Amino acid sequence: MNDTPGWASPGSAPSDGQEPGQDAPQGPGVKWSKEQPPPSQWSAPTGPPGATGPGQAPPPAPPGPGWGTPPPGGPVGPGGYGGPGGYGGGHGGPGGYGGPGGYGAWGGGWGGPPPAAKPGVIPLRPLGVGEILDGAVSTMRTHWRTALGISLTVAVLIRIVVVLVQGLFLNSSSAAVLSDPSATLDELTGAMGVSLLNSGVVYLITLVGTLSATALLATVTSRAVLGTSVTAAETWRDARPQLLKLFGLIFLLLLIIVAVIAVGALPGILVTATVSGPGGVALTVLGIIGGGIVAMWLWIRFSLSVPTLMLEKQGVTKALSRSAKLVRGSWWRMLGIQLLASIIAGVVASIIVIPFAVLATTFNGDGVSGFLNGAGGDIGWAFLIISGIGAVIGSTITFPITAGVTVLLYVDQRIRREALDLELGRAAGVQGYGPGTTPGS
Repeated sequence: MNDTPGWASPGSAPSDGQEPGQDAPQGPGVKWSKEQPPPSQWSAPTGPPGATGPGQAPPPAPPGPGWGTPPPGGPVGPGGYGGPGGYGGGHGGPGGYGGPGGYGAWGGGWGGPPPAAKPGVIPLRPLGVGEILDGAVSTMRTHWRTALGISLTVAVLIRIVVVLVQGLFLNSSSAAVLSDPSATLDELTGAMGVSLLNSGVVYLITLVGTLSATALLATVTSRAVLGTSVTAAETWRDARPQLLKLFGLIFLLLLIIVAVIAVGALPGILVTATVSGPGGVALTVLGIIGGGIVAMWLWIRFSLSVPTLMLEKQGVTKALSRSAKLVRGSWWRMLGIQLLASIIAGVVASIIVIPFAVLATTFNGDGVSGFLNGAGGDIGWAFLIISGIGAVIGSTITFPITAGVTVLLYVDQRIRREALDLELGRAAGVQGYGPGTTPGS
């Protein structure tokens, strides 16, 4: 970890080639801490009395409940020092200093464990869901020029491709056929296939844009974690050497998704081709659903591969394997957080896109009523362009949120498994994170 737009993995990380919880291998190339800091002690005390400075020994740990230096006066009353129940009479009540149960459950004279350092948008400790979402939004708010500039560029490029593909190749009257009660089964099947193809192509193009935005915004988020800023030019210089690998990774991920869904749908397609009837269509739909579930599992498993590729400067296959190891044991948590972020981004985008879509329908050939009823044929260029403007604005705002959540999930997993918070604290210049710092000191 160094104070650069991103960080490269110095040697093999503890999660490489071993299960979570195992000790990290020691050697000249390993620079990550082999131990996870103990719970609730993720950083050195800074600010409160008793904090240590460079070259000073840490303060001794407070004595446990019922132990330590007896209070003045010696044993008083039945049961021990200070009153009934041990240390307590005259020092906060029965049972110990500051209240029942020992030293006031850290609430009296000691004030609890020190808070984690927060040089940037997140505290340097394992993160909760709210902290991840807040960190993504704070990154966009703090570095809005760079974040929104990158998002706008990617959104415009992706929407131009979508509009051209929809206007030149995917413009059809399948919606009218699907809404026609007199359409035959063959007509409905063909229209459904065309509609699914249109939606799939647009989704894949949008997915490429989302992954590209995540890759480019990874540098911005990594700098925001350290509390430093980065310009769009610096982001581009840092990401440019990895662009070829990024396109290879995106292509491989899309190939995996399409292949899994195609394998699931293949039996139904073969049955439909040989024996016409509703059974083949139903089997195809079930196969697509099953393939989609498997594809979702793989997608979450490899969801951290993009920030790994960009920040650790890894290769394509190494990034995929690193992501799988970081996600292992946390799949459902990853799914829940990324699903929540997608829902929030979708709601925000819909608020922006829907007014533009309604405006665009007024320029369509059949107007608003014709568009809602599925009447008419082709969708005009005016509709595609106006609705595309709304989509660009929505994507510009939501790309930093989804990208920030993905990158912060990557940081969070490395903090939990590889004590990355120590490297981040040292890179940010936080007191107490210098060389030789012990986790939790």
